[in-house]
Amino acid sequence: MATEAHGEGLTFHPMDQFKIQPLFGEGPIHWYTPTNATLWMGLALLAIFALFVLGTRGRALIPTRLQSVAELGYGFVHKMVEDVTGKDGLKFFPYIFTLFCFIVFSNFLGLIPGALTTTSHIAVTAFMAVAVFLTVTLVGFIKNGAGFLGLFWVSSAPLALRPVLALIEVISYFVRPVSHSIRLAGNMMAGHAVIKVFAAFAPLVLISGIGIAVTPLSILAITAMYALEILVAFIQAYVFTILTCVYLRDALHPHH
Repeated sequence: MATEAHGEGLTFHPMDQFKIQPLFGEGPIHWYTPTNATLWMGLALLAIFALFVLGTRGRALIPTRLQSVAELGYGFVHKMVEDVTGKDGLKFFPYIFTLFCFIVFSNFLGLIPGALTTTSHIAVTAFMAVAVFLTVTLVGFIKNGAGFLGLFWVSSAPLALRPVLALIEVISYFVRPVSHSIRLAGNMMAGHAVIKVFAAFAPLVLISGIGIAVTPLSILAITAMYALEILVAFIQAYVFTILTCVYLRDALHPHH
């Protein structure tokens, strides 16, 4: 974040932390250009590999700390998928587990000062949300055929209301990838921006006497927001994953 003093004022740019920049040199960014987003997504994949491959290679009867964390994460997502989608949804566990791991590691890596939070970019979250949308839609039609359309027909409602409810259900279904992606990106972007705003007030002690009172409050606010962002980083990964499970359940069992 850029923070500059101009006379008695302070100029800061809390959104600069979300800029996509080339890793090497300057100039236009093409689809093949290595960027800071490429770097931090790659680091997320390396962290996942380190935990679930290197951390569990010993398969010890008495697990190490890394193996315990890996087993805990595996069991947590496995139980989530089974509880929400049922036994027949477990065949999609590897896909859902991969989504959860990528999101949670990207979120936590984004908390490192100077890092880029890739899940704050709608291009990343939209890609995942659209992939989920297409997957569950295909699964719904492949497994149920035309019966998948029963998802939109509320048979328990009065007959006169069913066409109206069907239209609402269709609209809400196609809005799913929008809400699915914006929820994650919006929450990650908002929290990081607020932290940067509070951080901009910390150097005020160097600019004016008022800063002596402002600085401790800013540091306290940054600490509180950072603690909250740690919680949000996990919760948003959980919310994205459990919504994926809910959408998959609707595809497997479409009838109201």
